[in-house]
Amino acid sequence: MRQLLQSLVVLSLLSLASESRADDLDEFIKKQMQKRHVPGLSIAIIQDGKIVKAKGYGTIDKNSTTPITASTLFQAGSISKSVAAAGALYLTEKGKLALDEDVNVKLKTWKVPENELTKDKKVTLRGLLSHTTGLTVHGFPGYEVGKPIPSVVQILDGSPPANTPAVRADFVPGTRWRYSGGGYTVMQQLMLDVTGKPFPEFMQETVLGPMNMNESTYQQPLPADKAKLTATGHYGDRSLVKGRWHIYPEMAAAGLWTTSSDLARFAMGIQNAFAGKAGSVLSKEMTQQMLTDQKDKDGLGIFLEGDGPTMRFGHNGRDEGFDALLTAGAETGQGVAIMINANDNSRMMGHIVDEVARQYHWAGYKSSSPAKRIAVPVTAKTLTAYEGRYELYNNRMITFIATKDRLFTLTDGFDDEEFVPETATRFVSADRDAYVTFSPNARGEVTELVWKNGTEERKIPRIGPLFNAPKSAPDPDPARTKKIEVALMALAKGGKAVEEAPGITPGARKDFMQGAGVLSDLKSMTFISTEDVKGRGIERHAGKVDQILNYKITTNNTPHYVIVHLTSDGLVTDYDVVEK
Repeated sequence: MRQLLQSLVVLSLLSLASESRADDLDEFIKKQMQKRHVPGLSIAIIQDGKIVKAKGYGTIDKNSTTPITASTLFQAGSISKSVAAAGALYLTEKGKLALDEDVNVKLKTWKVPENELTKDKKVTLRGLLSHTTGLTVHGFPGYEVGKPIPSVVQILDGSPPANTPAVRADFVPGTRWRYSGGGYTVMQQLMLDVTGKPFPEFMQETVLGPMNMNESTYQQPLPADKAKLTATGHYGDRSLVKGRWHIYPEMAAAGLWTTSSDLARFAMGIQNAFAGKAGSVLSKEMTQQMLTDQKDKDGLGIFLEGDGPTMRFGHNGRDEGFDALLTAGAETGQGVAIMINANDNSRMMGHIVDEVARQYHWAGYKSSSPAKRIAVPVTAKTLTAYEGRYELYNNRMITFIATKDRLFTLTDGFDDEEFVPETATRFVSADRDAYVTFSPNARGEVTELVWKNGTEERKIPRIGPLFNAPKSAPDPDPARTKKIEVALMALAKGGKAVEEAPGITPGARKDFMQGAGVLSDLKSMTFISTEDVKGRGIERHAGKVDQILNYKITTNNTPHYVIVHLTSDGLVTDYDVVEK
């Protein structure tokens, strides 16, 4: 009797601990969503090889009262690649495909065009899965609902109505790593050719069904019964995606509709296969290959972190208006899947993973716990002088805004990482071991800061100020503005437009061949200001930036601002669209 009572007490305490953990995590997630203005989120947590929490937060769109549930469908973005990779590896185990065979041997409907670069080294399935084939096209923007949808062959050749360039090899296969959604679209065609089945049907039969991913589908567009179960996508500025979402005929690369619970089931399926459990889609040997580093911590369709018993596998995903994250331990029986109906460029999902890992005691997981920071008083005038944009890395800005007695990084127009003043010039992150130190000149102007993150310490140059309801100014060179407008439209479109437009640097031509999408609906530009940044060391797409021009722009969406980066000879080498 005493033993029974002791057992009941232990179970009761465990239950209370579990409820407390759930309440704490729920509160943490809600605060993160509120801070980042994320309308909806779905999460599934794996512990001891099973799903222990599956829950939705928020609503299906910012104007709706319909709640997100554990069954709400989201677009998985590039996590589609990991699931599709399981299908390709299944075909490899059945002898229909070979990892190291030239894919042109089995391709029938379309073949990878040969050139000097593929003369001796061929494009292989292993290369497609590990992003080492030299194939072009990083990712896909999808297609608005109601617009013409291209076939896979049209996508691969960049033929209308495809909105991305042709998929071609532009470096020797196997010589380096470069992410390629185009490569996964070649893989999709390869799987179509060897199976003779529509891609969604094949994936349902061989992967989704056997892994009990019963709510998931690669169908594009979605059938009506599935469409009514979806969340609505929101862009970084939280405007709604027209038509609620985009259609992705590039199914293997970006076309999976799923739930966080189904993604967790996929991760558990890989964990079970890695352990050699009966009934798995892939054998233990094939799964070991899948989770073996091919190059730069990329396995076969999945990215790897750490080594040994605490190694984790996973992938991030982004489609227009949707972001997703999946990470799981290969041997620990732990993991998490998170899906949101917004494009969010902050560290929000990483913070949630850290909190899950902390509360569920993930083995070998290194997370940054927020430290207690003590702030010193700093005047509002001093804080305002530090506001602005700085070039953290080539092609990547970090933006600071003063809020009350703190500095915050500004991401997608919303406050993100908090920096607390330790002195009047030195600020420390509330989240991690990162510091910024400002050194104003005699006039109080700031042209650079010192960035310290862990062992990394270096100076980063200032790009320019924030736009707090700026007044327009007389344009000193309207003809130049007209040329810049033509260049920006070309960079947005990509392809032939970039090749033929004047006023663009060679590096920008090369890097924008696929098109940026942003500003494709540009209607007008109003000059605000110019800033001389010569000698600050700002470089964009291999072009040294000497001058920055700031404009207010009008598009089909909310008015924004554009920062145009010019070289000494007046060529456009990059641009940034910002909210403030």
